[in-house]
Amino acid sequence: MRMLSLLAATLLVAGPALAQEAAAPTNFSIGEGKLSFTAPAGWTKKQPATRIVEAEFATPAAKGEETPGRLTAMGAGGTIESNIDRWIGQFVGEGGAAVKPKQDKLTVSGCEIHVVDLAGTYKDTPGGPFAGGKTTLRENYRMLGAIVVTKDAGNYFLKLYGPKAAIGEAEKGFQEMLKSLKVK
Repeated sequence: MRMLSLLAATLLVAGPALAQEAAAPTNFSIGEGKLSFTAPAGWTKKQPATRIVEAEFATPAAKGEETPGRLTAMGAGGTIESNIDRWIGQFVGEGGAAVKPKQDKLTVSGCEIHVVDLAGTYKDTPGGPFAGGKTTLRENYRMLGAIVVTKDAGNYFLKLYGPKAAIGEAEKGFQEMLKSLKVK
């Protein structure tokens, strides 16, 4: 009984501290440490699902939903235009129509960042775009993608996607994360 009381007292004292730690922003780097960002509080760092992904996070699910958003960060080749076209090709609009993205550019730490916003039915390929696996159509999805163009370290891609409501709730954090970019 005394052991249970001690355990309960420990959890009462440590519980709030553990909750604050889990909710704290998380610093992470990609590109062999050349680029660093701060992920928002409440985003959960995950083991990347594929080898080409350098960092992965889950964002909270929207209220009343179960599926969280997923952020992946990695380096990749190809032109900015070809990668944006590939992202566009991962979505289908109403009635099978092509999806038109919203696009923006910003400059952070001397790097140009191309931001793409897409919504519609997402063609999810769980093993990655080059794995040749089965595609699952996910309706009412949204993606915020960013291509970070560096002068000396190549291009890096951050892709946040998931149910439209979850991504809507994570959008401000995604923008803040992009603005936290530091280049070594």
